Amino acid sequence: MYKIPFSFLSLLLCLFAAMHLMIAQAKSNDETAVKKNIQSEKNKPSKSAKSNKESQTSKVIKIVGAEDRSKKRMKSPKNNREVRTTVMPRNRVAEPAPSRVSKGTALGLSKKSDELNLKSNASIVVEQQNQRVIFDKNSQIVLPIASITKLLTAMIVLDAKLPLDEELEINDEDAAIYHHSRLIKGTTLTRREALLLALMSSENRAAYTLGRNYPGGITAFMVALNMKAKEIGMKNSSFSDPTGLTSKNVATAEDLAIMIQAAYQYPLIKQFTTTPSHVKEINRREQTFLNSNRLVRSGDMEILIQKTGYISEAGRCLVLMATINNKVFTMVFLDSMGSQSRFADAVRVKEWVESSDEYPALRQLTSVKPVIN
Repeated sequence: MYKIPFSFLSLLLCLFAAMHLMIAQAKSNDETAVKKNIQSEKNKPSKSAKSNKESQTSKVIKIVGAEDRSKKRMKSPKNNREVRTTVMPRNRVAEPAPSRVSKGTALGLSKKSDELNLKSNASIVVEQQNQRVIFDKNSQIVLPIASITKLLTAMIVLDAKLPLDEELEINDEDAAIYHHSRLIKGTTLTRREALLLALMSSENRAAYTLGRNYPGGITAFMVALNMKAKEIGMKNSSFSDPTGLTSKNVATAEDLAIMIQAAYQYPLIKQFTTTPSHVKEINRREQTFLNSNRLVRSGDMEILIQKTGYISEAGRCLVLMATINNKVFTMVFLDSMGSQSRFADAVRVKEWVESSDEYPALRQLTSVKPVIN
Protein backbone atom coordinates (compact mmCIF):
# COMPACT_ATOMS: atom_id res chain seq x y z
CA MET A 1 0.00 0.00 0.00
CA TYR A 2 1.22 3.42 -0.87
CA LYS A 3 2.04 5.53 2.24
CA ILE A 4 1.50 9.29 2.49
CA PRO A 5 4.62 11.02 3.63
CA PHE A 6 4.40 12.59 7.12
CA SER A 7 5.52 15.99 5.90
CA PHE A 8 2.55 16.26 3.61
CA LEU A 9 0.06 15.41 6.36
CA SER A 10 1.62 18.00 8.58
CA LEU A 11 1.15 20.61 5.83
CA LEU A 12 -2.55 19.74 5.41
CA LEU A 13 -3.17 19.95 9.13
CA CYS A 14 -1.54 23.35 9.25
CA LEU A 15 -3.69 24.61 6.34
CA PHE A 16 -6.84 23.23 7.98
CA ALA A 17 -6.01 24.88 11.27
CA ALA A 18 -5.31 28.21 9.54
CA MET A 19 -8.63 28.11 7.68
CA HIS A 20 -10.53 27.28 10.90
CA LEU A 21 -8.86 30.19 12.63
CA MET A 22 -9.78 32.59 9.81
CA ILE A 23 -13.41 31.44 9.85
CA ALA A 24 -13.59 31.90 13.60
CA GLN A 25 -12.09 35.38 13.34
CA ALA A 26 -14.54 36.44 10.63
CA LYS A 27 -17.47 35.12 12.69
CA SER A 28 -16.23 37.05 15.68
CA ASN A 29 -15.99 40.24 13.63
CA ASP A 30 -19.53 39.76 12.32
CA GLU A 31 -20.91 39.30 15.82
CA THR A 32 -19.12 42.45 16.97
CA ALA A 33 -20.59 44.46 14.07
CA VAL A 34 -24.06 43.16 14.78
CA LYS A 35 -23.76 44.11 18.47
CA LYS A 36 -22.66 47.61 17.48
CA ASN A 37 -25.61 47.97 15.12
CA ILE A 38 -28.04 46.80 17.80
CA GLN A 39 -26.57 49.23 20.32
CA SER A 40 -26.75 52.04 17.76
CA GLU A 41 -30.42 51.24 17.04
CA LYS A 42 -31.14 51.26 20.75
CA ASN A 43 -29.52 54.66 21.17
CA LYS A 44 -31.46 56.10 18.19
CA PRO A 45 -34.76 57.84 19.15
CA SER A 46 -37.78 56.27 17.69
CA LYS A 47 -39.80 58.04 14.97
CA SER A 48 -42.66 58.66 17.35
CA ALA A 49 -40.32 60.08 19.97
CA LYS A 50 -38.73 62.31 17.34
CA SER A 51 -42.14 63.45 16.18
CA ASN A 52 -43.22 64.18 19.75
CA LYS A 53 -40.08 66.15 20.34
CA GLU A 54 -40.56 68.19 17.17
CA SER A 55 -44.18 68.80 18.13
CA GLN A 56 -43.19 69.96 21.59
CA THR A 57 -40.51 72.23 20.11
CA SER A 58 -43.04 73.71 17.68
CA LYS A 59 -45.47 74.35 20.52
CA VAL A 60 -42.79 76.06 22.55
CA ILE A 61 -41.88 78.28 19.59
CA LYS A 62 -45.51 79.16 19.00
CA ILE A 63 -46.08 79.97 22.65
CA VAL A 64 -42.96 82.13 22.80
CA GLY A 65 -44.00 83.93 19.58
CA ALA A 66 -47.47 84.57 20.93
CA GLU A 67 -46.03 85.89 24.18
CA ASP A 68 -43.71 88.22 22.25
CA ARG A 69 -46.58 89.56 20.18
CA SER A 70 -48.69 89.98 23.29
CA LYS A 71 -45.86 91.86 24.96
CA LYS A 72 -45.52 94.13 21.95
CA ARG A 73 -49.22 94.89 22.02
CA MET A 74 -49.16 95.50 25.75
CA LYS A 75 -45.93 97.44 25.61
CA SER A 76 -47.41 100.78 24.46
CA PRO A 77 -51.07 101.22 23.59
CA LYS A 78 -51.59 102.88 20.23
CA ASN A 79 -52.40 106.57 20.55
CA ASN A 80 -55.05 108.32 18.53
CA ARG A 81 -53.60 109.71 15.37
CA GLU A 82 -52.58 113.34 15.71
CA VAL A 83 -52.92 115.75 12.80
CA ARG A 84 -49.91 118.03 12.72
CA THR A 85 -50.77 121.61 11.99
CA THR A 86 -47.20 122.84 11.85
CA VAL A 87 -43.85 121.62 10.57
CA MET A 88 -42.18 122.05 13.95
CA PRO A 89 -40.52 118.99 15.55
CA ARG A 90 -42.89 116.85 17.61
CA ASN A 91 -40.93 117.41 20.79
CA ARG A 92 -41.62 121.14 20.60
CA VAL A 93 -44.94 122.80 21.31
CA ALA A 94 -45.88 125.55 18.86
CA GLU A 95 -46.94 128.75 20.53
CA PRO A 96 -50.22 130.18 19.22
CA ALA A 97 -49.74 133.04 16.79
CA PRO A 98 -50.75 136.32 18.37
CA SER A 99 -54.08 137.51 17.01
CA ARG A 100 -53.90 140.78 15.11
CA VAL A 101 -56.18 143.36 16.64
CA SER A 102 -57.30 146.61 15.10
CA LYS A 103 -55.89 149.90 16.31
CA GLY A 104 -59.25 150.90 17.79
CA THR A 105 -59.44 147.71 19.81
CA ALA A 106 -55.85 148.18 20.96
CA LEU A 107 -56.77 151.69 22.14
CA GLY A 108 -59.68 150.28 24.13
CA LEU A 109 -62.40 151.99 22.07
CA SER A 110 -64.54 148.86 22.11
CA LYS A 111 -65.13 149.35 25.85
CA LYS A 112 -67.16 152.47 25.23
CA SER A 113 -70.89 151.81 24.81
CA ASP A 114 -73.41 153.99 23.01
CA GLU A 115 -77.17 154.44 22.96
CA LEU A 116 -77.53 152.67 19.59
CA ASN A 117 -75.36 149.73 20.65
CA LEU A 118 -73.23 149.97 17.51
CA LYS A 119 -70.47 147.44 16.91
CA SER A 120 -68.18 149.98 15.24
CA ASN A 121 -65.56 151.51 17.51
CA ALA A 122 -65.84 154.94 15.88
CA SER A 123 -68.83 156.49 14.15
CA ILE A 124 -70.48 159.74 13.18
CA VAL A 125 -73.88 160.55 11.67
CA VAL A 126 -74.51 163.95 10.06
CA GLU A 127 -77.75 165.47 8.78
CA GLN A 128 -76.68 166.80 5.42
CA GLN A 129 -79.02 169.78 5.06
CA ASN A 130 -77.73 171.78 8.01
CA GLN A 131 -74.55 169.80 8.74
CA ARG A 132 -75.72 168.86 12.24
CA VAL A 133 -73.90 166.01 13.95
CA ILE A 134 -76.70 163.88 15.43
CA PHE A 135 -74.58 160.92 16.60
CA ASP A 136 -70.96 160.79 17.67
CA LYS A 137 -68.81 157.92 18.93
CA ASN A 138 -65.04 158.40 19.09
CA SER A 139 -65.21 160.49 15.90
CA GLN A 140 -62.06 162.48 16.77
CA ILE A 141 -59.76 159.43 17.11
CA VAL A 142 -57.25 158.96 14.27
CA LEU A 143 -57.55 155.45 12.87
CA PRO A 144 -56.49 153.52 9.74
CA ILE A 145 -59.17 153.80 7.05
CA ALA A 146 -58.18 151.03 4.58
CA SER A 147 -59.90 151.21 1.16
CA ILE A 148 -61.97 154.26 2.03
CA THR A 149 -58.81 155.88 0.59
CA LYS A 150 -60.03 154.99 -2.92
CA LEU A 151 -62.60 157.83 -2.83
CA LEU A 152 -59.71 160.32 -2.69
CA THR A 153 -57.83 158.31 -5.33
CA ALA A 154 -60.78 158.72 -7.70
CA MET A 155 -61.03 162.46 -6.97
CA ILE A 156 -57.35 162.98 -7.87
CA VAL A 157 -57.74 161.09 -11.17
CA LEU A 158 -60.86 163.05 -12.13
CA ASP A 159 -59.35 166.39 -11.06
CA ALA A 160 -56.43 165.72 -13.45
CA LYS A 161 -58.91 165.40 -16.33
CA LEU A 162 -56.99 162.43 -17.76
CA PRO A 163 -58.63 160.66 -20.74
CA LEU A 164 -61.02 158.04 -19.33
CA ASP A 165 -60.91 155.93 -22.50
CA GLU A 166 -57.11 155.55 -22.42
CA GLU A 167 -56.10 151.90 -22.03
CA LEU A 168 -53.96 150.95 -19.04
CA GLU A 169 -52.13 147.66 -18.55
CA ILE A 170 -51.57 145.79 -15.28
CA ASN A 171 -47.80 145.33 -15.01
CA ASP A 172 -45.39 143.75 -12.50
CA GLU A 173 -45.51 146.77 -10.19
CA ASP A 174 -49.31 146.69 -10.07
CA ALA A 175 -49.38 142.92 -9.53
CA ALA A 176 -46.84 143.13 -6.69
CA ILE A 177 -48.98 145.53 -4.66
CA TYR A 178 -51.62 142.86 -4.05
CA HIS A 179 -51.27 139.15 -4.79
CA HIS A 180 -54.94 138.13 -4.78
CA SER A 181 -56.61 139.70 -7.79
CA ARG A 182 -58.38 138.62 -10.94
CA LEU A 183 -56.69 141.49 -12.79
CA ILE A 184 -53.71 139.36 -13.76
CA LYS A 185 -50.50 140.75 -15.19
CA GLY A 186 -51.07 141.84 -18.79
CA THR A 187 -54.77 142.68 -18.30
CA THR A 188 -55.78 145.82 -20.19
CA LEU A 189 -58.58 148.12 -19.11
CA THR A 190 -59.57 151.70 -19.68
CA ARG A 191 -59.04 154.35 -17.04
CA ARG A 192 -62.83 154.52 -16.69
CA GLU A 193 -63.03 150.77 -16.05
CA ALA A 194 -60.17 150.95 -13.55
CA LEU A 195 -62.08 153.66 -11.67
CA LEU A 196 -65.23 151.53 -11.70
CA LEU A 197 -63.51 148.41 -10.33
CA ALA A 198 -61.57 150.38 -7.71
CA LEU A 199 -64.71 152.11 -6.40
CA MET A 200 -67.30 149.35 -6.85
CA SER A 201 -65.45 146.17 -5.88
CA SER A 202 -62.44 147.83 -4.21
CA GLU A 203 -59.96 146.35 -6.71
CA ASN A 204 -56.49 147.18 -5.38
CA ARG A 205 -54.57 146.63 -8.60
CA ALA A 206 -57.00 148.90 -10.44
CA ALA A 207 -56.48 151.63 -7.83
CA TYR A 208 -52.71 151.31 -7.92
CA THR A 209 -52.48 151.42 -11.71
CA LEU A 210 -54.52 154.64 -11.64
CA GLY A 211 -51.86 156.19 -9.41
CA ARG A 212 -48.98 154.74 -11.40
CA ASN A 213 -50.35 156.19 -14.65
CA TYR A 214 -50.73 159.64 -13.14
CA PRO A 215 -48.35 162.32 -14.54
CA GLY A 216 -45.20 161.99 -12.46
CA GLY A 217 -46.10 158.49 -11.24
CA ILE A 218 -46.99 157.31 -7.74
CA THR A 219 -44.85 159.92 -5.98
CA ALA A 220 -46.58 162.85 -7.66
CA PHE A 221 -49.95 161.17 -7.20
CA MET A 222 -49.53 160.85 -3.43
CA VAL A 223 -48.43 164.47 -3.13
CA ALA A 224 -51.61 165.53 -4.93
CA LEU A 225 -53.74 163.21 -2.78
CA ASN A 226 -52.45 164.57 0.53
CA MET A 227 -52.87 168.13 -0.73
CA LYS A 228 -56.47 167.36 -1.70
CA ALA A 229 -57.22 165.97 1.77
CA LYS A 230 -56.03 169.20 3.40
CA GLU A 231 -57.86 171.31 0.83
CA ILE A 232 -61.26 169.82 1.65
CA GLY A 233 -60.74 170.11 5.40
CA MET A 234 -59.42 166.68 6.49
CA LYS A 235 -57.24 168.08 9.26
CA ASN A 236 -56.11 164.81 10.87
CA SER A 237 -55.43 162.70 7.79
CA SER A 238 -52.30 161.28 6.18
CA PHE A 239 -51.89 158.95 3.19
CA SER A 240 -49.04 156.79 1.90
CA ASP A 241 -50.56 154.80 -0.97
CA PRO A 242 -53.60 154.98 -3.30
CA THR A 243 -55.13 151.62 -2.31
CA GLY A 244 -55.46 151.74 1.49
CA LEU A 245 -53.59 148.49 2.01
CA THR A 246 -51.22 150.22 4.42
CA SER A 247 -52.19 151.17 7.97
CA LYS A 248 -50.35 154.47 7.39
CA ASN A 249 -53.45 155.79 5.62
CA VAL A 250 -55.23 157.37 8.58
CA ALA A 251 -58.01 159.83 9.37
CA THR A 252 -60.80 160.43 11.87
CA ALA A 253 -64.45 159.53 11.37
CA GLU A 254 -65.19 163.27 11.15
CA ASP A 255 -62.53 163.64 8.42
CA LEU A 256 -64.27 160.90 6.43
CA ALA A 257 -67.67 162.59 6.78
CA ILE A 258 -66.07 165.61 5.12
CA MET A 259 -64.37 163.47 2.48
CA ILE A 260 -67.50 161.62 1.34
CA GLN A 261 -69.42 164.87 1.07
CA ALA A 262 -66.64 166.15 -1.19
CA ALA A 263 -66.74 162.96 -3.27
CA TYR A 264 -70.52 163.36 -3.60
CA GLN A 265 -69.85 166.32 -5.89
CA TYR A 266 -68.40 163.97 -8.54
CA PRO A 267 -71.25 162.35 -10.54
CA LEU A 268 -69.01 159.52 -11.81
CA ILE A 269 -67.95 158.56 -8.26
CA LYS A 270 -71.60 158.46 -7.19
CA GLN A 271 -72.45 156.27 -10.18
CA PHE A 272 -69.55 153.84 -9.82
CA THR A 273 -69.83 153.34 -6.03
CA THR A 274 -73.50 152.38 -6.38
CA THR A 275 -73.13 150.04 -9.37
CA PRO A 276 -74.15 146.52 -8.21
CA SER A 277 -71.88 144.51 -10.55
CA HIS A 278 -69.71 144.58 -13.66
CA VAL A 279 -68.66 141.87 -16.12
CA LYS A 280 -65.20 141.98 -17.71
CA GLU A 281 -63.47 139.51 -20.01
CA ILE A 282 -60.04 138.54 -18.70
CA ASN A 283 -57.85 135.95 -20.41
CA ARG A 284 -60.80 134.96 -22.66
CA ARG A 285 -63.08 134.32 -19.70
CA GLU A 286 -65.87 136.49 -18.38
CA GLN A 287 -65.34 137.62 -14.80
CA THR A 288 -68.15 139.11 -12.71
CA PHE A 289 -67.12 141.78 -10.19
CA LEU A 290 -69.62 142.54 -7.42
CA ASN A 291 -70.08 145.65 -5.33
CA SER A 292 -68.32 145.17 -1.98
CA ASN A 293 -71.32 146.68 -0.14
CA ARG A 294 -74.16 144.19 0.34
CA LEU A 295 -76.59 147.05 1.06
CA VAL A 296 -76.07 148.26 -2.51
CA ARG A 297 -76.58 144.79 -3.94
CA SER A 298 -79.72 144.14 -1.88
CA GLY A 299 -81.26 147.59 -2.28
CA ASP A 300 -82.11 147.74 1.45
CA MET A 301 -81.21 151.44 1.60
CA GLU A 302 -81.43 154.35 -0.80
CA ILE A 303 -77.66 154.84 -1.00
CA LEU A 304 -76.35 157.85 -2.93
CA ILE A 305 -72.60 157.18 -2.55
CA GLN A 306 -70.59 154.71 -0.47
CA LYS A 307 -67.27 152.96 0.05
CA THR A 308 -66.15 149.98 2.11
CA GLY A 309 -62.72 149.16 3.49
CA TYR A 310 -60.85 146.49 5.41
CA ILE A 311 -57.40 145.61 6.66
CA SER A 312 -56.61 143.99 10.02
CA GLU A 313 -55.38 147.23 11.58
CA ALA A 314 -58.47 149.18 10.45
CA GLY A 315 -61.17 146.60 11.06
CA ARG A 316 -64.30 146.73 8.88
CA CYS A 317 -65.06 150.23 7.63
CA LEU A 318 -67.98 151.85 5.81
CA VAL A 319 -68.87 155.37 4.70
CA LEU A 320 -72.08 156.31 2.91
CA MET A 321 -74.66 158.93 2.21
CA ALA A 322 -78.28 157.78 2.09
CA THR A 323 -81.76 159.22 1.84
CA ILE A 324 -83.97 158.49 4.87
CA ASN A 325 -87.38 160.13 5.37
CA ASN A 326 -86.65 162.43 2.42
CA LYS A 327 -83.51 163.71 4.10
CA VAL A 328 -79.87 162.98 3.29
CA PHE A 329 -77.64 161.63 6.04
CA THR A 330 -73.90 160.99 6.08
CA MET A 331 -72.77 157.93 8.03
CA VAL A 332 -69.26 156.77 8.93
CA PHE A 333 -68.47 153.47 10.66
CA LEU A 334 -64.84 152.62 11.47
CA ASP A 335 -63.13 149.66 13.10
CA SER A 336 -66.06 147.25 13.22
CA MET A 337 -64.88 143.73 14.04
CA GLY A 338 -67.65 141.55 12.59
CA SER A 339 -67.75 140.91 8.85
CA GLN A 340 -71.37 142.12 8.63
CA SER A 341 -71.58 144.40 11.67
CA ARG A 342 -70.79 147.63 9.78
CA PHE A 343 -73.80 147.01 7.53
CA ALA A 344 -75.94 146.13 10.55
CA ASP A 345 -74.83 149.39 12.16
CA ALA A 346 -75.97 151.34 9.09
CA VAL A 347 -79.37 149.62 9.19
CA ARG A 348 -79.62 150.33 12.92
CA VAL A 349 -78.98 154.04 12.34
CA LYS A 350 -81.52 154.07 9.50
CA GLU A 351 -84.19 152.54 11.76
CA TRP A 352 -83.32 155.01 14.53
CA VAL A 353 -83.70 157.98 12.15
CA GLU A 354 -86.97 156.59 10.75
CA SER A 355 -88.43 156.23 14.24
CA SER A 356 -87.44 159.72 15.45
CA ASP A 357 -89.07 163.04 14.66
CA GLU A 358 -86.22 165.09 16.07
CA TYR A 359 -82.51 164.35 16.51
CA PRO A 360 -80.00 165.75 18.99
CA ALA A 361 -77.83 168.55 17.59
CA LEU A 362 -74.47 167.72 19.12
CA ARG A 363 -72.48 170.21 17.06
CA GLN A 364 -72.01 171.61 13.57
CA LEU A 365 -69.74 169.88 11.04
CA THR A 366 -67.29 172.07 9.16
CA SER A 367 -68.84 173.10 5.85
CA VAL A 368 -67.45 171.41 2.77
CA LYS A 369 -66.05 173.81 0.20
CA PRO A 370 -66.62 173.27 -3.53
CA VAL A 371 -63.70 171.25 -4.82
CA ILE A 372 -64.42 170.62 -8.51
CA ASN A 373 -62.36 172.77 -10.80
